[in-house]
Amino acid sequence: MGFMKTIVRNVENKDNKEAIREAAGLLREGKLVAFPTETVYGLGGSGWMEEAASRIYEAKGRPSDNPLILHIGSMEMIDEIASCVPGPAKKAMDAFWPGPLTVILPKSDKVPYRVTGGLDSVAVRMPSHPAALALLREAGVPVAAPSANTSGRPSPTKAEHVVEDLDGKIPMVLDGGKVEVGVESTIVDFTGEVPVILRPGKITKDELEKALSTEVLMSTLSVKEDTVPRAPGMKYKHYAPKAQLVLILGEDREKVAEEITKRVRDCREQGMKTGVIATEETMGGYDADEVISVGSRSHMETVTANLYDVLREFDHRDVDVIFSEGFEGEEYEEAVMNRLVKAAGHQMIRV
Repeated sequence: MGFMKTIVRNVENKDNKEAIREAAGLLREGKLVAFPTETVYGLGGSGWMEEAASRIYEAKGRPSDNPLILHIGSMEMIDEIASCVPGPAKKAMDAFWPGPLTVILPKSDKVPYRVTGGLDSVAVRMPSHPAALALLREAGVPVAAPSANTSGRPSPTKAEHVVEDLDGKIPMVLDGGKVEVGVESTIVDFTGEVPVILRPGKITKDELEKALSTEVLMSTLSVKEDTVPRAPGMKYKHYAPKAQLVLILGEDREKVAEEITKRVRDCREQGMKTGVIATEETMGGYDADEVISVGSRSHMETVTANLYDVLREFDHRDVDVIFSEGFEGEEYEEAVMNRLVKAAGHQMIRV
């Protein structure tokens, strides 16, 4: 891949029309632009162009059987992307769009298979971030956009994270400051008889069931090596820091803290530099080389917002092993635990 100059443009304020216009022009030409959404930063390319999808896979170093989500700025675009919109999907879109919900629908012939990972279904969402909506409306094309990071790394929640991973690989980054939600959208598959959550996010199973007045299932599938995943993030190790990450789970928080303390001591004796992902409530109780709070258990939205930032921060601090408290039985449990389990490559210890 040729090295190019990556331009960073600020879009935090309202008078950013020129940057938005410039970025939209790049997208229409089939070039890539990283942009903020309310969940994480996306790496966007035109959803109508196979070569744009190829460029996304190349920039990320991403396996090309991982489907991309199409981002739209207006409801009219759905008719071009999907061959049909089942009633429950329409209800979900009315209830949660613009917002952190991705719906999977049967695809139209216009959407290239390169974008859907070879599947006959397509993932679509309308983000609520004002800069993202302005960009999508100005571009006038659906924008295929996975998270704007090197594949397998923690997703970017700030423009600096994007630059860290993709500087010199893409022409432009729109900087909208730190994102609000911090974990990717909830993905719901509407192609079967019952809606199925394939990836948990801020919008929960309960909220979906209330809005749809129907049962919604939670997928527990991990995807086998020889199959194409139905949604991004189902098959490969994701969100991983460079250090080994181990999750310590248990209902008794004191026991969890004791176990982490013991393991930190053991690792230190072996000459390893240790890190702990703690919360505001437990921050002072650990004696690791690096202890970082991911947020407060009494405000779980701070945990989702900070999670990826904390995983990246440990990379900068150069630790060998990270122990993390678990977040079972908390608000947004599915979203947070889904990301941590994947970042840990399923290394979990229950006490």
